[in-house]
Amino acid sequence: MKFFCDLHLHSRFSRATSKDLTIPNLDKYARIKGLNILGTGDFTHPKWFAELKEVLHEDGTGIPKSANGMNYIFQAEVSSIYTQDGSGRRIHNIILAPSFEIVAQINEFLSKKGNLLSDGRPIIGRYPCYEMVADLKKISKDIEIIPAHIWTPWFSLFGSMSGFDRIEDCFKDQAKHIFALETGLSSDPAMNWRLSALDRFALVSNSDAHSFWPWRIGRECNIFDFDPDKLTYKGLIGSLKEKDPKKFLGTVEVNPAYGKYHVDGHRLCNVSMMPKETKKNNGICPVCGKPLTIGVLNRVEELADREEGYVPKGAIPFYTMLPLSEVIANVMGEGNVSSKKVWAVFNTLIGKFGNEFAVLTDAPRDELEKLIAPKIADAIMKNRIGAIEVKPGYDGVYGVPIFDKEEMARETERAEKAQKRPQKRLLDF
Repeated sequence: MKFFCDLHLHSRFSRATSKDLTIPNLDKYARIKGLNILGTGDFTHPKWFAELKEVLHEDGTGIPKSANGMNYIFQAEVSSIYTQDGSGRRIHNIILAPSFEIVAQINEFLSKKGNLLSDGRPIIGRYPCYEMVADLKKISKDIEIIPAHIWTPWFSLFGSMSGFDRIEDCFKDQAKHIFALETGLSSDPAMNWRLSALDRFALVSNSDAHSFWPWRIGRECNIFDFDPDKLTYKGLIGSLKEKDPKKFLGTVEVNPAYGKYHVDGHRLCNVSMMPKETKKNNGICPVCGKPLTIGVLNRVEELADREEGYVPKGAIPFYTMLPLSEVIANVMGEGNVSSKKVWAVFNTLIGKFGNEFAVLTDAPRDELEKLIAPKIADAIMKNRIGAIEVKPGYDGVYGVPIFDKEEMARETERAEKAQKRPQKRLLDF
């Protein structure tokens, strides 16, 4: 049986998250999405951990269940902020664990390092990643650490603003315990294949969702194949460590241009640039003269030792597609993915095919056209093969899906006009 698994999300106790993030809501929308396994998010937060103990039950597999039968994996994200080798480092790591007992031990230990009540994604200061990995592995060898969204400029392993050039520089002798890397929305496996140093790692994809809506959870996820009766924490982790293509089938990815940091730019001036253009401008915004935020594509180019298009032997496949709500909204000209019109089309499709992934990957075109406008059906088919162009995101601005060349031209014209009228800064008034 195929299991669609999102191993990185957040609770309502993290900053900038939906206040309605509860296990029942996650259950409901995970089923609508087509997800079978969810990370719990934020198990380090005392209030969320107490809630998890009330609503999830363990059965010895390391994958607790909700009352509705949804599978979960104990998961948290920690923000490590410290100085190493003379530079400030800000790194986010995902932590996975197999039981309430081990999670309680993790929380007890980390509570001595930082304030776990302050945020669902706690900030642990002056605590290097290699020390954290060593300490967590002393608690239990079954605790796993996965560097999160490894290319994001501000808070990641390879981030242009505060990261490292090599995994070994960050984790030192504890790098031996790191077996997987989360690619993040702004990169995909193909971009990561350009670095031979990453060949030994499983490349995982997750949503990092801050709400339960189907255009957030599972927008990126992992696909596994297990006998439902043999699904365990150790089995799932083992399939990643071994990069077993019979069990770890692949990942679902958005077009990396959709991510908020794909190319370089300065959002206050509506300026975005490809790496070559950034180099010509010496990394400086041509409108205001301030440094550009260097995006993921540029950073990959900087560290890559292979040409674009290289595919390693035995590479786990990936499938590029945008969330269904994004596709519907863009075709209909709706500026809001949660509008009533978008929901009406979305619910019609879910009612017929069961869940979003079934619509995105399997629904026949002729069946789609019996239910929805041909234009939307056409867009779904294009989305299925990753053929929807995206105007790249930059400096915290999501990329914009483009469904025709005229629309791309209009979008470019809007951006160029915006550059001539940059948003005023507070000090300008």
